Amino acid sequence: MADHKLRHGEGHPAKLSGTFVGRQIYDGYFETGDPLARLDRFDALTEISGLKGGRSFWPQCDFAVLKAMRVARPGLLFVATIRPAEAISDSMRRWQGLGEERLPGGAVPGLPAGYGATDAQRVRWIAGHYDMLRDVFGDDPRFLELDVAGPDARARLAAHLGIDLPWWGRANVNPVRA
Repeated sequence: MADHKLRHGEGHPAKLSGTFVGRQIYDGYFETGDPLARLDRFDALTEISGLKGGRSFWPQCDFAVLKAMRVARPGLLFVATIRPAEAISDSMRRWQGLGEERLPGGAVPGLPAGYGATDAQRVRWIAGHYDMLRDVFGDDPRFLELDVAGPDARARLAAHLGIDLPWWGRANVNPVRA
């Protein structure tokens, strides 16, 4: 499984080590047409966006990349974890300057540079992203929209993936700040 960044010391090939998962998705897409061409060694990607130091990778918000994934990998399963847009916006606001600095300073599909500094702007963008995913995937059985706080979340995810999920919880709790 890859999460956000392919970290050094985790056995990744040298050309991948230390890079953003989103970067590898875009490189694969633009080099071969298959966004996952460089990520064949992984069976799951859990966080594919990245926004740091002038680099912005948000393939989950990019229609062309999502479509290319579906075409190149017909058996690929997709999961969109959802929470109320207000809760996500609040978490973004508190996550290492993401909400009030990095998002407005970056260029993200659906959220151009200069937008995203307020809760209202982030909530509109998040809600629009959910709508885009619903439009893109429709009733495709390869897609699961999962309310991560729902009482049946673990069971629904396990059924969708066809695997047992013995653990379910929160490993990266973002502290509440004023």
